Amino acid sequence: MLSKTIETALNKQIRIEAESSQVYLAMAVWAEVKGLEGISNFMYDQSDEEREHMLKLVKFVNERGGHAHVSELAAPNVSFDSFRQMFEKLLEHEIYVSESINELVHISLQEKDYATHNFLQWYVAEQIEEEATARTILDKINMIGDDKGGLYLFDRDIQQLTVVSSAAPEPGA
Repeated sequence: MLSKTIETALNKQIRIEAESSQVYLAMAVWAEVKGLEGISNFMYDQSDEEREHMLKLVKFVNERGGHAHVSELAAPNVSFDSFRQMFEKLLEHEIYVSESINELVHISLQEKDYATHNFLQWYVAEQIEEEATARTILDKINMIGDDKGGLYLFDRDIQQLTVVSSAAPEPGA
């Protein structure tokens, strides 16, 4: 059974994950309109992933005797000055989500809710990976600079981007 404190905190995270999905959907649409098909597809996938994160939280809250809430969402930014700025915003957003997850972990320990603490460890590892991916993308964008050919290749290659973070399980583990 979830305490009201944990239930409230988890419902806040449900909203954050839903808003994350909307943020990445807006980024996908912006990139698609700009003709950046690879970036657009990458962002559509990110949007879907964030929705899955939200649903995982919803199911956890309900399975633990709480009541997950579907709340109103803040409208995301829908335009960017450049694809670089868009990915800078992506990194800022992932850092914000990481801070929120860390606060949830802290609350779960304060409440001595070890089941929730255990559940949240997946999110902690996921955020390490998400931030590493965003930083890797920004590193590549900085290498490209203003080279249109580099942008073309980046747009094509981003769909195959894989970043293995230190939080990922060992192969075969």
